[in-house]
Amino acid sequence: MVARINTVAFQGIDVVDVDVQVQIAPGLPAFAVVGLPDKAVGESRERVRGALNALGLALPPKRITVNLAPADLAKEGSHFDLPIALGLLAAMDVLPAEELAGFAALGELALDGRISPVSGVLPAAIHAHGHERGLVCPAACGGEAAWVKGLEVLAAPSLMELVNHFRGAQVIAAPEPRIEPDAPALLDLADIKGQETAKRALEIAAAGGHNLLMVGPPGAGKSMLASRLPGLLPPLDAAEALEVSMIHSLAGTLSDGALLRRRPFRDPHHSASLPALIGGGPRARPGEVSLAHLGVLFLDELPEFAGIR
Repeated sequence: MVARINTVAFQGIDVVDVDVQVQIAPGLPAFAVVGLPDKAVGESRERVRGALNALGLALPPKRITVNLAPADLAKEGSHFDLPIALGLLAAMDVLPAEELAGFAALGELALDGRISPVSGVLPAAIHAHGHERGLVCPAACGGEAAWVKGLEVLAAPSLMELVNHFRGAQVIAAPEPRIEPDAPALLDLADIKGQETAKRALEIAAAGGHNLLMVGPPGAGKSMLASRLPGLLPPLDAAEALEVSMIHSLAGTLSDGALLRRRPFRDPHHSASLPALIGGGPRARPGEVSLAHLGVLFLDELPEFAGIR
């Protein structure tokens, strides 16, 4: 028998379906994960084993094979722990496979069975809704998944509660949408005396969404002026908040799974590497340019940045 459950992989900001297939077959005891897993995915064997042990379950002394399809797509990240564990539980007849088929799952497992937060839950939730599936995710990330209207979200704090829910022993309450709490007031342009021409340039840039290059000697007030630009910008509307929050969710910078309401202000140091600025790297993540989407990217000491000479 092969048990199957859906999850996702991330390619930049794109979400790709992954079919987790679990087979328990006669043979020498072994636990293999195939399908181009990275180191974090390969180590999920021990996290899953520990989480099941916390539930009082032991893996059967048989050959266990987990295939992450499509097999030619590189799989990265610890969020494959939960779908692998659920697939194993279905293959062991602990959970009903037909109910799991209607969900996509992602989450990292602790050795005591708790489900730890992972990045990318918001775009995964939108993807699951588009494919008419529910979403199983960590409780700490339920607030961002709950923003997807009409999506069934199971935000469980532990694997035990998830098992009890599918077996009908308890019901996991639907999470409430979360939004970023009120933050201290932004810096006000009215604090600056003089600099009327520079302040007028800031107002025009804010009103039209223009780029702005400030040139002047040290101490002229360039950084002081730039730090007050976010205070001139309107708050994010609903569509913009969702768009910006998706990027920050992939980067793992959403606080407590709460959607952003303020436009981002990113101020990278001039020693930042090129991948840190534009994104990418061995495991592609958004860079400072992407994280400043619909907000402000402030490049202080612009000529000092790598590649800008």
